Amino acid sequence: MSAQDVRPKATRSPNQAKTLAVSFLLIILFGAGLLMLPIAHEPGVIITPLQAVFSATSATCVTGLMVVDPAAAYSLFGEIVLLCLIQLGGLGFMLFATSVLVLAGRRVSLRSRVLLHDTMSLPGLSGAVRNTLRFVLIAFGVEILGAMLLSIHFIPRLGAARGVYFAVFHAISAYCNAGIDLFSTAGSLTTFVDDPLVLLTFVGLIVLGGLGFAVLADVLDKGRRPRRFALHTKIVLVTTVFLLVSGTLFFMLAEWNNPMTLGAGRGLGDKLLNAFFQSVTTRTAGFYSVSQSGLTDASKMVTTLLMFIGASPASTGGGVKTSTLFVLLAIIRSVLAGRDEVNAFGKRLPLVLIRTALSIFLLYLALLFGGSVLMGLLEQPRGFSMIDLVFEEVSALGTVGLTAANTPTLTRPSQIWLIVLMYFGRVGPLTMMLSITRRHAGYKTGVRYPEEEIIVG
Repeated sequence: MSAQDVRPKATRSPNQAKTLAVSFLLIILFGAGLLMLPIAHEPGVIITPLQAVFSATSATCVTGLMVVDPAAAYSLFGEIVLLCLIQLGGLGFMLFATSVLVLAGRRVSLRSRVLLHDTMSLPGLSGAVRNTLRFVLIAFGVEILGAMLLSIHFIPRLGAARGVYFAVFHAISAYCNAGIDLFSTAGSLTTFVDDPLVLLTFVGLIVLGGLGFAVLADVLDKGRRPRRFALHTKIVLVTTVFLLVSGTLFFMLAEWNNPMTLGAGRGLGDKLLNAFFQSVTTRTAGFYSVSQSGLTDASKMVTTLLMFIGASPASTGGGVKTSTLFVLLAIIRSVLAGRDEVNAFGKRLPLVLIRTALSIFLLYLALLFGGSVLMGLLEQPRGFSMIDLVFEEVSALGTVGLTAANTPTLTRPSQIWLIVLMYFGRVGPLTMMLSITRRHAGYKTGVRYPEEEIIVG
């Protein structure tokens, strides 16, 4: 009997979900402890426990929202701690742990293989370890290539040592969709608004990190035979291209004459480049080349929608995921067409997948609605608009990192709520629900109730 045969047919058991949730929590707490050390601060800077936990959560959950300026508040040691948390959080603790075990010649247990299967959304257990090593190599390869390209810009301006350090830090942050930068008061990538090399390098890293390891591996294997791509790969690629193109066109139209963003005396090329970058970064990256607070309300709403959708499964990004959006649209299409089954690219989608997609979508909406009421009560009397507060919430839950409300100025309860959202967004609301349930994988009641129709719609 193979390992795959032993695997329960449920999607994810409570014990496995709990392990994933606890592992992220322990990494956050350990990282916060390191950031509290005096060696992690710049001279004269005091980091409070809340600031340390917020920074560690943002880095581990690859979000990018910060309540302190990383470049001004943290020393080189503190920045390296953030970078390690970003890499661990972006690729996943289980990925690193398994890689270390394999390199050390240790055997990977069946339980660890199951956790890898759940973490990386692998098709089976038989090749879990082999795929893990491959995913790590792909990630490091992309990050190294990105760092080399960024070095072309940073080394002449910052010197060899600091230029390489900046290139490596931001390549990892971009590939992991973290959005944390060391440009201090410069405002993320706003100083590179007319630099295609820097912006397009960031775009490449963000998109590749957001596609997911399984998609990258499938494309590398079958790049010359796209018809043989897995259904998941086809769905992710089609949805990603659609969102990037439609987002770019919208931001071009909405921000064309806005002096706070694209309309500041820029030519067609710069406008197209920055509209494209805005469309890319909303997919859970968090870097920005134009002011987010200066966006029109229409652009803020579309940015919020794109942040809500996010990246793809088994990637470094967050959100409800592109495949979830595709499944929801496929459900609507099947209802309108009067079909009993939900199909995509000549394949039938299983019922368990449809239930999971609907559950994820509704759990995200429930978190956002409840949090919006809470933050509205706390922050609206202080002058924050509701659209900016929802923008901030979706940014945290989608692990994006864009802000239109200036995160450091929010009240402590709001900042704590953002920490919770970042954690839920990275671990996944469905995983959190499974981690606290007592139902065992594959559990069935043995009771089948009679069917009765109700009126809906």
